[in-house]
Amino acid sequence: MATVALVQLAGSLLSPSGSLLARGQPAPSITGTTLDGQPFDLKSLRGHPVVVNFWDAGCVPCRDEFPLLLAKLSEHAGDGLAVVGVLFVQAPGPARDFVAEFKATWPTVEDPSGAIRNTYRVAARPQSYFIDRDGILRSIQVGQLTDAEFDRQYALIAGATGGGTGAP
Repeated sequence: MATVALVQLAGSLLSPSGSLLARGQPAPSITGTTLDGQPFDLKSLRGHPVVVNFWDAGCVPCRDEFPLLLAKLSEHAGDGLAVVGVLFVQAPGPARDFVAEFKATWPTVEDPSGAIRNTYRVAARPQSYFIDRDGILRSIQVGQLTDAEFDRQYALIAGATGGGTGAP
């Protein structure tokens, strides 16, 4: 019940910049450097269904969730699914070890200032955002994803582009 309440609360929040973070609105920008030193911009994934996952290596539910994300990425490869990690308040060293241990293939963006976390109003870890091919935020998951929850929320973002004007 607490997770449901948090999800409902997280569905419509103001970011520090005063913009509304809400389902049905364009997802906020994510730009930065990945754990492997590469530049990243969420806009580069326009046209793909995207799951943005906030995590860190010290988070036990994150450890349980990573294999699910890896399996879903493989399962939905034909749909163009992209997963993007955002590191939640942690030094990159342990995170790199974690990524290697779990064989995660998706980029993880470092967020040393917490700016991305604050913009997305992250309440807990793990926390995931389901963004459709048009860059529109369709669902927010506070806490660990289950197989059924992933499938339910993925169905909201997997469809063809709707010609919207929102961009991540």
